[in-house]
Amino acid sequence: MTVHPPLAQPTATAAAKPLMSERRVGLIGAILVAIGPLSMALFTPAMPEIVQAFGTTEQMVKMTLTLYFAGFALAQLVCGPLSDGFGRRPVTIAFMGIYCVASVAALLAPTVEVLIAARFVQGVGAAAGVAISRAIVRDLFTRDQSARIMNLIGLILGIAPAAAPTLGGLTMEFFGWHAIFILMIAAGAVIAIVVYTSLRETVTRDLSRVQPRALFQSYLTLLRSRYFLYSALVVGGTTGAVYTQATALPFILMTRIGLTPSQFGLAMLMQSGSFFVGNIIVRQLIGRFHATVLVPVGLCFTAIGAISLFIFLHFDQPSLWKVMGPIGFASFGLAFIMPAMMTATLAPFPQIAGAASAMAGFIQMGLGMVGGLAIAAFADPVLGLGTIVPAMGLIGIVSWVFWQRLPEPALATVKASVALPQGPPS
Repeated sequence: MTVHPPLAQPTATAAAKPLMSERRVGLIGAILVAIGPLSMALFTPAMPEIVQAFGTTEQMVKMTLTLYFAGFALAQLVCGPLSDGFGRRPVTIAFMGIYCVASVAALLAPTVEVLIAARFVQGVGAAAGVAISRAIVRDLFTRDQSARIMNLIGLILGIAPAAAPTLGGLTMEFFGWHAIFILMIAAGAVIAIVVYTSLRETVTRDLSRVQPRALFQSYLTLLRSRYFLYSALVVGGTTGAVYTQATALPFILMTRIGLTPSQFGLAMLMQSGSFFVGNIIVRQLIGRFHATVLVPVGLCFTAIGAISLFIFLHFDQPSLWKVMGPIGFASFGLAFIMPAMMTATLAPFPQIAGAASAMAGFIQMGLGMVGGLAIAAFADPVLGLGTIVPAMGLIGIVSWVFWQRLPEPALATVKASVALPQGPPS
C-alpha cells in the first residue's frame, strides 16, 4: 500500500489563522456547489418547450437531465482525486472551462442528440464544484468550524435553486430557451474568475495521488468503511431524491397540472425556499446542540414528506399542493441533515479528502440518476414520483439507523469530528 504524505493541514498557528476565513471559504464553496443544481434548475422550465422545438419526445428530453446526472456523477470520481494531486485551484478552473465550452455547444445544438451530449459534458464540468468545495473545507477546518461552513454553504446554496427555476422560466418566456444557456455560460465564467482571483491553494501538489494504483486504493479504503458508506447514503438518499424529482416535476406541474414556465418557477420555491428556511433555523441551532442531534429531526421531516407524497399521488389526483407540499417538508428536513453528515463523511479521511468528497458526490448524483431512470420506467410519471422519491427518503433513514448502530468507540470518533461547542457560533 502506498503511503502518501498528508495534505496541507493547518498547524497550531495556522489553525488560529487559516489560509482563508470561514466566511470566505463558505462563500466560494457555495458558488462552486451551486453551479450543479443551478444548471439543472435553470433548464427544467424549458423541457416541455424543447420537446416541441426539436419535434422529439418527452423521454428524449428527459435524457438531457439523466445524462447530465451521469456526467456529474462519473466526473466526480476523477476531479476529486485530480485536485488532491494537482491542486484545488487549477483543477477547478479547468473543469469550469469544460463547463463553459459544453454550455456553448448546448446553445448551438442543432439536434436533441447534440443537446444531450452537450448536457453530459456540462455535467462533467460542473462536477468539480461539489467535489472540490467540500475538500477545501476539509483541508482547512474540522469540528464546529466545518459544520458551520457546511451550513453556510447550504444556506447560500438554497438561494440559487430557489431563484433559478423562476429566472429560467422568465428568461424562456421573454427571450426563448436558448437564452438559458447564455446564463449558464456567464455563470461558469464568473466562477472561474472568482476561483482564480480569490481562492488560495489548500494542498501541496503531489502527482503520486493521481496514479491509478493510488486512486484505486483510495476508493477501496472508502468503500470498505461502513462509516463512510452509511453517512454518504444518508445524504445520498435524501439529496438524491431532490435530483430525482427534477426529471418528473416539469412534466407533472406544467403538462399535467397546467402551470406556465414562470408559474412552475414560483412553485419550485416551495422546495428550495423550504430548504433555505431550514438552513436559517439550523444556523441558529448550531452551537447550542450537538450537530448529530439535528439529523433525526431532519429525518422526521423526510419521513413526513415521503409518506405524504406516497399517499397523495397513489390514492388521489395530483395538485400543486399535494405534490409540492410533501416535497417542501422533505427539503426543510434536508437542511438539518447535511451539515453533520457531510462533515462525518469526510472527517476520517484527511489524506484523501478529495477522493472522499468525490465518492460522496458520486453516490448522491448516482442515486439521482438511477432514481430518474426509475421514474421514467413508469407509464405514469405521477406514480413514478410517488414511488421512487419516497423510496429514496427511506434509503436515507435506514442508512442513519445503521450508522447509529456502529461500534460505539469508533462511532464516538466520527461523532467527535462534528461535535459543536456550547454557545452561539462566532
